[in-house]
Amino acid sequence: MGHLASGRRIVTVKQAVCLVGGRGTRLGALTEQTPKPLLPVAGRPFLDYLVHEARRFGLQQLLLLTGYRSGDIAERYAGRSFGQLAVDVVVEPKPAGTAGALANAGDRLDDTFFLLNGDSFFDFNWLALSEALPRDDWTLHAALALGVVGTRYGRVELRGQRVHSFQAEGETTQPINAGVYLTRRTVLELIKTMPCSLEREILPGLAASGRLLGSAAAKTFIDIGLPDDFVRAQSVLPASMSRPAVFFDRDGVLNRDDGYVHRPDKFVWIDGALKAVRWLNDAGYYVFVVTNQGGVAHGYYGEQQVKELHTWMQDELQRHGAHIDAFEYCPYHPDGVVDHYRRISDFRKPAPGMLLKLLRDWTPAIDRSFMIGDRDTDVQAAKAAGIAGYKFDGGSLLDFVKRCARP
Repeated sequence: MGHLASGRRIVTVKQAVCLVGGRGTRLGALTEQTPKPLLPVAGRPFLDYLVHEARRFGLQQLLLLTGYRSGDIAERYAGRSFGQLAVDVVVEPKPAGTAGALANAGDRLDDTFFLLNGDSFFDFNWLALSEALPRDDWTLHAALALGVVGTRYGRVELRGQRVHSFQAEGETTQPINAGVYLTRRTVLELIKTMPCSLEREILPGLAASGRLLGSAAAKTFIDIGLPDDFVRAQSVLPASMSRPAVFFDRDGVLNRDDGYVHRPDKFVWIDGALKAVRWLNDAGYYVFVVTNQGGVAHGYYGEQQVKELHTWMQDELQRHGAHIDAFEYCPYHPDGVVDHYRRISDFRKPAPGMLLKLLRDWTPAIDRSFMIGDRDTDVQAAKAAGIAGYKFDGGSLLDFVKRCARP
C-alpha cells in the first residue's frame, strides 16, 4: 500500500526482521540449553518484549532469523499471530553472520523493513526512522542510544543525520548503535562473502559512502549479552513496559465528526491530531482508540469498512512517524436496524468495556493514563474505567494533549 507524498509513492513499512541466531557464549551456562532470546526476563522470554514492540508499532509480519537451537524458537513462535502481527521463522543452514542471515532470508524480505538485534531492547519509537522513506540517499537508518554509560560499547560519530564513522569501545558522550534499523533490501547487494557481519563489514562501508542515516534518542537501552546486563534487565525491562496510556475517542477528536465517517475520502484529521499522536509515541505513551460505531448497527456500513479505515489511519500516521497501539470499536446500538447488532453492550460508551479490555490486555500504568473525548459519555466511560477523562472542545489537539499529559 502506498501514498503520494512530494510526487513519490511512499510504501508503508509492514515487516520486521529479527536476528536471533547467535550462540550467546558470553552468558556461559545460561545458553547451554536455551537460546539467548528465550532467556527469561521478569518471567517472560526476552524475545516476547521485541514481539510486543513489533505488534504495537502496527507491523504485520515478523521474521525471526534463527541459528542456534532454532527448534526452540520455532516451537514457541513459528506460525503464531499476536494481534495483527504474524510471526514466522527462517533457519540458516549454517552460521553465516548477522548480514549472512539476511542474505539467507533474502527471498522473504520486503523492499523496506525494520531490522532488530534479538538480544537488545531500545525503548524508542521505531517509526521515527520512517521519516526517511521519501528520500533516496540512504540504505540503512539506524537508531542510536544517547547517554549509555560504560566502556563496553563502540561509539558512533553522527554528523547531522548521517553516521560518519564508528569508533572503538570507550567512555564518551557519543551515542551507541542500539540495534534497530530501518533497512532497504538493497543492502543485500553489499553482502559479497559468507559468513558476513553486518556490524563489522557492512555498516562501516555504508557510513563511508554516506548511505547510513542515524537518529539518536535518550531512551532506555538494555543488551542481555553479558551476565551483569542480563541481571540488570530483570528490573529495567519491566519498568520500561510500565507505560501510561492515552485513550482517544475517534470522531470529533482525531478526525472531524461529519456523521458516520467510514471512508478515507471522507476523513479529515483534526488540527494537530497527527502531531499529537507522534508526540505521545515519542514520550513513551501507549495510544489507543476507543470508538462507538453505531453506524454498523444502523446498516450504514459494515465492520470490514471500520477495520479498513483504521488500517488507512495507521498508514497515514506512519508517514508522520506515529502509530496507534490498538483500536477498539463497538458496532452495537440498542436502536439498530441490523438484528445482529441491535442490543445493549458493555462496550458502548458511556460503559467502560472497551477501556477495560485494553487495560487488561496491555496493562498500562493506570495512575498516569487518561481519556480524551468530545462527549460527556467519553468522560463517563473513563471515570467508570478508573482513569482521568478530559473533554476536547476543539482547537489544536496537540496543545490539548500536552496540557492533559502535564497537569
